[in-house]
Amino acid sequence: QDCFAVVTAGVQETTRLLENKFDYIFYTGTPSVGKIVMAAAAKHLTPVTLELGGKNPCYVSDTCDVQNVARRVAWGRFFNAGQTCIAPDYVLCSVEMQEKLLPALRKAITDFYGPNPQESPDFGRIVGDKHFQRVQTLLHSGRVVIGGQTDEEERYIAPTVLVDLQPSDPVMQEEIFGPILPIVIVANVDEAIDFINSRERPLVVYAFSSDDKVVNQVLERTSSGGFCGNDTLMHVTLTSLPFGGIGRS
Repeated sequence: QDCFAVVTAGVQETTRLLENKFDYIFYTGTPSVGKIVMAAAAKHLTPVTLELGGKNPCYVSDTCDVQNVARRVAWGRFFNAGQTCIAPDYVLCSVEMQEKLLPALRKAITDFYGPNPQESPDFGRIVGDKHFQRVQTLLHSGRVVIGGQTDEEERYIAPTVLVDLQPSDPVMQEEIFGPILPIVIVANVDEAIDFINSRERPLVVYAFSSDDKVVNQVLERTSSGGFCGNDTLMHVTLTSLPFGGIGRS
C-alpha cells in the first residue's frame, strides 16, 4: 500500500493491462485512445477519469490589471514550453485589450526568460522531432508579433504570440501543446462566450476581469472540465477539487 507499480510500455502491453480489473483508471491522452480506454473499462464496470486536453480558451476583459494578466497568461502558456494539457490555448479579447496586452506579454516573456529565451535555463524544448515539426507548422497561421524563432537541432521554439487569426486557421483547429499563444478578437464577453460554446467543450476555461460578475458570467454560461478565474493552472494544485475533462476533453 506504500508504493506504486509502474509499467512503461507501448500499445500492445497497455492493451493487455486494460484487460485486468482495476479499481479506477485515470487516463491522460487523446480522444481516440480515450474511447478505447473507456470501452475496456466498461467491460469490468471500472470507473474512469479521462483527461483528453483540447483548446482551452482564456477570455481577457477590458477591465483588468494588464501587467498581472500578461504575467499569469505567459506563465501558464509557456510553462514547460507550452506542453501542459491545461495551458491557456488561445486568448479572446477586444482590439483595445490586444493593443495593451502585447507589450505587457513581451515584457513578461523577457522578465521570465531573458532577452533570448533559447539561452534561458528556465525555458524547455519540444519533447520530440515529430511534435516539433507539428508545432513549427502552426507558426504559419496568422501573423507573428512576438517570438517565432526556431532551432530544429535543439527542438527549440521561442515563446510566440500570433495575431490576425481566423477561426479556421490550423492553429485554431487542434490543441497546440507548444509555446504558441494565438489572440482572437471578440467584441465583448457575450461574443467570447458564443465563440467558446461553438466549439468542443474544453478541459478548462480561463477568465480575467476586475469585475467578478464578468468572471462568473463566463463560468455560468460555458461548460468545461475545470474553470479558473484571474489565474492559470492553479486550479489543479487544489487537491480538494475534482479534475478531468468533459466530452472530448
